[in-house]
Amino acid sequence: MQTTTKTQGHLVRSLGLFSATVLVISSIIGSGIFKKVAPMSAELQSPGLVLFCWLLAGIVSLFGALSNAEVASLLADAGGEYVYFRTIYGRLFAFLYGWSCFAVIRSASIASIAYVFAQSLNSLWTLPTFSPEVSQLSLFGIFQPFDNIGVKLLAIILICSLTWVNYRGLRFGEGLSNIVTGTVVACIVLIVIAGLTVGGGSFANIQTPAPTYVSRSWTDPSLINILFTAMLAAFWGYEGWSSVGYMGGEIKNPNRNIPLALTFGVLGVILIYLVVNFTYLYVLPVTDFIQIHESKNTIAAVAVVKHFWGTTGALLVSVLILIATFGCTNTTALMASRLYYKMANQGLFFRKADYIHPVYNTPSYSLLIQAFWASMLVLSGSFDQLTDMLIFASFIFYGATTLGVFVLRYKMPDTPRPYKVIGYPVIPALFILFCIVLIVNTLIERPREAGIGLFLILTGLPFYFYWTRNNKSTSV
Repeated sequence: MQTTTKTQGHLVRSLGLFSATVLVISSIIGSGIFKKVAPMSAELQSPGLVLFCWLLAGIVSLFGALSNAEVASLLADAGGEYVYFRTIYGRLFAFLYGWSCFAVIRSASIASIAYVFAQSLNSLWTLPTFSPEVSQLSLFGIFQPFDNIGVKLLAIILICSLTWVNYRGLRFGEGLSNIVTGTVVACIVLIVIAGLTVGGGSFANIQTPAPTYVSRSWTDPSLINILFTAMLAAFWGYEGWSSVGYMGGEIKNPNRNIPLALTFGVLGVILIYLVVNFTYLYVLPVTDFIQIHESKNTIAAVAVVKHFWGTTGALLVSVLILIATFGCTNTTALMASRLYYKMANQGLFFRKADYIHPVYNTPSYSLLIQAFWASMLVLSGSFDQLTDMLIFASFIFYGATTLGVFVLRYKMPDTPRPYKVIGYPVIPALFILFCIVLIVNTLIERPREAGIGLFLILTGLPFYFYWTRNNKSTSV
């Protein structure tokens, strides 16, 4: 194991069940709840199918969370799935998971959510841009770092600012997450109540598909493909639920509280998403959301609230999106940095990441390394592609965690389990089957995104062999 000669602190178990549950909710609720109803409506053409996809994606996420909870209750520690995979599958697979989080999954989440924050502010106050000639300059004919530069710089400023917040201490970051999450949920409740009472909507909007809607049998393969494509958008809305496992070294009684936080947090988000999207589709017909998607410059939630509260309402939702994406960026940065610290502590990441600040008791260098790479992803500008890739990569490892339920029951049958997954073996088996179908469907329907995602995962192999060899050469 790698050690450091610097004087450093230690991770402190200070988070209770309530704070852990809030972290689960705040790591999930970001931009998806405000934007994804539009692309899903364009794909499905039916309000009923849109709500069905939100529910199905939520149930699938809950199955994954329940399965993840059993593994977490057995192996809870800082680092989350990295720790689980090391026990279940060995060092190499654990490293590939951690590297994937750094290369694309978590860093891309931070970059993308911060970018949405900056876009939302740009809709209120136009940010500066370079001239078209400068904006179109590219690197390798792929990246355009100077395009939309005002939005990108603001996103980077947000990432750096929240890194500083979390650098200064867990309590500071935890308190910020609690305040932001409470504010977002309160505002969402207000929008739902107003939309259902004074929004001027109708149940006819829920019951009426688009004129271009084509009815299909549930056994029709084309319907299955459409549902899975739409659920990619929904899964982006649910992404992040497993991140609380990274905080295993800072949660009180983690073997009990992590499973409970996962269960309560995901159930709460499912309820919020269903009620909010029902309100959207109650207020406006599905054709309006299809037009919103085609316009590419309108956020669905803003259009809904503007319908019954005018410009003032649109301003309110824009500010709410700023708050939500601010909070989600903060929570994602807070949690993921613990993973890289754990990897470095075992000699499988950049050496300086294995350091706990002696005053603030935070993985300070891990936070800084994460901020640097997330900022580079912001400049890359390929956010939609990154989103598709991170969902694809995430479900590879979600499925692997759930398979670990079966592996651990075989390898460690007599070890006490504070929590056992409900409905075993059906629930975890169904989730694994779903992961396989989603991965195969993405390989067929989105080969470019899937291929790049796999490539980014495999780029970790040279680093793994270098760090492994280096550790052997320095060991005694």
